[in-house]
Amino acid sequence: MPPVKIDIVSDIACPWCAIGYARLELAMVQLQDEMSFDVQWHAFELNPDPDGDGEPILQALSRKYGRSAEEMEQIQSQMQGIAQGLGLNFSALQQRHTRNTFDGHRLVKWAAEQGQQTAMKKALFEAYFGEDAVITDPDVLVSLVERIGLDGEAARQLLASDQYVQRVREDEAHWQRAGISSVPAFIINDRYLISGAQEPETLVQAFRDIRDASQEQPS
Repeated sequence: MPPVKIDIVSDIACPWCAIGYARLELAMVQLQDEMSFDVQWHAFELNPDPDGDGEPILQALSRKYGRSAEEMEQIQSQMQGIAQGLGLNFSALQQRHTRNTFDGHRLVKWAAEQGQQTAMKKALFEAYFGEDAVITDPDVLVSLVERIGLDGEAARQLLASDQYVQRVREDEAHWQRAGISSVPAFIINDRYLISGAQEPETLVQAFRDIRDASQEQPS
């Protein structure tokens, strides 16, 4: 049986994307004796305007959603509790600042060619949500590259160039044309869409249903 193909459209600045992947990991572990998985990450930008970089997150979310800072603080606190239960470092969730993630997405594309895209994505998640790292700063990004064992100097040269710029733009445009307007979005076997950070049990059942449906199709 071929691996289950999972295309994940997400943003580094999306806390539900980090939670959603952590839940997916739990589901994949539960299913490891039944099926294998091929995960590919795809870019989405919640804050595509570089000029909007550096605003305190509660202030930015309050304006975006038309809700009070106190309401947003409560929502963020609930997310911190969920993340903690999954072993994620979200300690800086409420202290973080808005960040443009385009260069981070470029590094994920680059790391994918070295079999390290998921490690790169998870390092970016932890730096942003756990440390309020300035993930627009090349020095910070290079340190994260080195943290996962990749070549920091090669990453620095990449960031100073236009490498992977077109690939990220094309990736974003492809999924926008496909109708993806919110993240996380999990596209299974190029056919089924699972939206949002679903619980592991929900994902396990979905994967089993998809497997069973594919086995029932005439060859």
